[in-house]
Amino acid sequence: MDKARILILSASFGDGHNTAAHHLAQALSPRNEVRIADPCDLGSPKTNRFLCKVYREVTTYTPWLWALIYRSTDRQDFTKPLPLLKPAEDALGTLLDEFLPDLIVSTYPIYPYILERLFKSRKKVPIVTVITDSIEINAAWTRSPSDHLLVTDNHTRESLITQKIAPERITITGFPVSPRFGELTKLTSDAHISPFKVLYFPTSRSPHVRKIMRSVLEHDTHITVVLGHNVRRLYRKAHEIKQEYPHRVTLKGWTKKVPDLLCSHHLVVGKAGGATVHEALAAQCPMLVHHIVPGQEEGNIELLERLEVGRPATDPQKISDAIGRLLGDKGALWRQQKANLLAHAIPDSAANAAKFIESKLPDS
Repeated sequence: MDKARILILSASFGDGHNTAAHHLAQALSPRNEVRIADPCDLGSPKTNRFLCKVYREVTTYTPWLWALIYRSTDRQDFTKPLPLLKPAEDALGTLLDEFLPDLIVSTYPIYPYILERLFKSRKKVPIVTVITDSIEINAAWTRSPSDHLLVTDNHTRESLITQKIAPERITITGFPVSPRFGELTKLTSDAHISPFKVLYFPTSRSPHVRKIMRSVLEHDTHITVVLGHNVRRLYRKAHEIKQEYPHRVTLKGWTKKVPDLLCSHHLVVGKAGGATVHEALAAQCPMLVHHIVPGQEEGNIELLERLEVGRPATDPQKISDAIGRLLGDKGALWRQQKANLLAHAIPDSAANAAKFIESKLPDS
C-alpha cells in the first residue's frame, strides 16, 4: 500500500515554526511520505534570509517596533495576493504540482490563505494548521481558512472560542516537541536543590549576559549557558564570568542535547518563544523569562503564569529575586511549580498531533 503524502509548510521567522515542523515530520515519517518546505525561502531565498535577519534584529533590539508591526498584521487582509508573497505563492504552486500531497500541515499562519487561492485551479486537500503561539493569538491565525487548528493547551482553545472559532475546528495536542521529552527522566519535586542547576539561553544582547550570569550565581547555583547561534558574539563575555566563578559555570555552543539539559536542570532562564516555553513545560522545568517579544510571546508568558510554573524576570535583579523566592523555605515554591508542571506537561505532543493529522487523511 502506498504511503500517504504529507506536506509540512514552515517558515524561519523565529524558531517555533521550524521546531514544530521538524518534530511533526519525525512523528509522521515512519508511516507516511513527508516533505518539509519553506515556500518563502524556495521562492526568494536571498530576500527571505534578509527578512529573517531583520526579524531577529528588530525583535532583539527594538521590540517596541516589532509590536507595531505585529499589531498591524491583525488588520491585514491575507485573502488578497500580496506582492511580497508572490514568489512564495509561485513556489508553493510548483511544490503542489510536483509532490501531490494528500494533506497539508502549516506551522505558519499565512500559507493557508495562499493555498485557498491555489486550490481554485487544483484538487483541494485537507489543511491542518498548527498554531505555535499560546492564548494571545494573532488574527492571521484565527481567520485562517484551514480545516483544522491544533493548539497547545485548553487556555488557548478557550481564547479561540471567544474569538468565534467553531469548537469542532480546534483540537488540543500540545506544541510538537521532540519525542525525546517522553523518554527522558525528569527531576522530581523532591529532588535535591543544592546546587540549584540553572540553564540559561541568552539573546545576542551581549551587555546583559554577564549581568544575568552574575545574578544567578549570587545563590547556591550552577549555571549552564547555551550560546547557540551567538557563540562568536558572546563567548568571550560568558567565559569571563566562568573564570570569576570556578567550577560553577558550564558553557555550550550549539547543541542537540536541549531536551536532556532541560530535564536535568532545576530552572531555565530564556526568552518567551513558543518552542522554548513548551519545551520547558514538556521537561517539567520551571521558567524565568528574561526577554519578551511583544505580541506572540505575551501569550506564552500568560500561559506560564496561569499554570503557575514561571514568570517574567526581565532584568538581573528580578532574576536574582525570583531565584531567591524559589529557593526559600527549602525550595517550597520550586517544588510546587514542579508539581504543577507534572499535571500540565504534554511530552508526547508530536505523537498526539501526528495521530490527529493521520486521522484526517482522505480515506483514513
